[in-house]
Amino acid sequence: MVYLSLVATHADLDLERIGRMSAAASQVSSATADSPLARGVVVLATCNRFEIYTELESAQDAEAVRSDLVTVIAEASGLPERVVASSLTTLVGDDVPRHLFAVGAGLHSAVVGEREIAGQVRRSLVSAQTEGTATGGLSRLFQSATKTAKQVGSRTDLGAQGKSIVSVGLDLVESVMDPDAPFSSSSVVVFGTGAYAGATMALLRDRGVTDVSVYSQSGRAPEFTAQRGGRALDADSLPEALAHADLVIGCSGGDRRVSAEELSAARPEGKDLYVVDLALTHDFEPNVADLPGVELLTLESIRQAAPAEAASALEAAREIVTRASEDFIADRTARQVDSAVVALRRHTLSVLDRELEKVRAQHGCTAAAEEVEFALRRMVRQLLHVPTVRGRELASQGRADEYVAGLDALYGLAPEASRRESAPGEAGTAPHAQPGEGQDDGECPVSRSA
Repeated sequence: MVYLSLVATHADLDLERIGRMSAAASQVSSATADSPLARGVVVLATCNRFEIYTELESAQDAEAVRSDLVTVIAEASGLPERVVASSLTTLVGDDVPRHLFAVGAGLHSAVVGEREIAGQVRRSLVSAQTEGTATGGLSRLFQSATKTAKQVGSRTDLGAQGKSIVSVGLDLVESVMDPDAPFSSSSVVVFGTGAYAGATMALLRDRGVTDVSVYSQSGRAPEFTAQRGGRALDADSLPEALAHADLVIGCSGGDRRVSAEELSAARPEGKDLYVVDLALTHDFEPNVADLPGVELLTLESIRQAAPAEAASALEAAREIVTRASEDFIADRTARQVDSAVVALRRHTLSVLDRELEKVRAQHGCTAAAEEVEFALRRMVRQLLHVPTVRGRELASQGRADEYVAGLDALYGLAPEASRRESAPGEAGTAPHAQPGEGQDDGECPVSRSA
């Protein structure tokens, strides 16, 4: 099995386009479930990235699967196929774990070293597992990326300041607000009840802000505030809250955008207002920034203002990520021959079982027959040891195909048949006990402990 990833991030695209493509996440899962070439899918969608991860039987299938996914995303987002195609970077094979491990550690984040992305990587796998789209290979990939992110967090100072898009945005607002009016006394309105809204509420609470109201066009504000504090708003109470607000934070990204006219009608003339739009598809119309006394901060402006991490912390984090991803690749490569080893073991043991049946038919279950069986099984295990070790050595050198081809030439074990020995989605599982090894045959049970 070969990993394939399609990547769209803030580093190359505007966030509006990423947001529109992210709307296709559910359709992507359905498309890969119906695909004869792709096996499983995990979608990682955050405020500034949209990434698709899947597995293929062969790297030669990558272009066909990419084309199918581009079509699905274009139809769901309303973007032309050529735009979607040019927006997605394609990663195949070993480049996929190298990329995901770095993403999970925060090395590719808008705020380098942010900790939220590790949780988003973990949650994307949980979501795929719940939907039944996560294969064994994809699960191992994302679990290893999450483990590496934890190592970076515990072994380096990367992200030690706890900076994130949300915290940087609040820092910017606090730096330009009236110094005679403490930030903790601000009246804040939060749009949305998702993960970013939850992070925003926690940061506001840490900064001593107590006057917080929450609006959700989905109607989930009462439940959200019951768990996190604040006052729930509805469409009737929202204008009054906006009239008194010093800071409005958009974390919703719904279909409804607050217009300049709507905000102007609710605001007393001359009252200053800071608007932080963290929503990927924007909660506020751009012309809000043209209103007198209104300062609008978007994800783009916040990203540009994000502080740089210390070079030493970055270097240490990169070393951990590089070592972990290369170890993952080496282990996965070594396991590529496991299905072929399973086929070899089954072939050899089936020959042994046939010969033992002849012995039993001629001599019965005598002590001598049991001793012969014990000795032969021990000999077969010893004979299979060297081919097993050698197969993993060749795989680690990138020569797994040579090993499989050799087994095919010697024993007629076709590569396709060998690959099918592994369960779907579990390519790379270790060989398991075969009939006649570590099990009772039913006729002449003997000890297999040696």
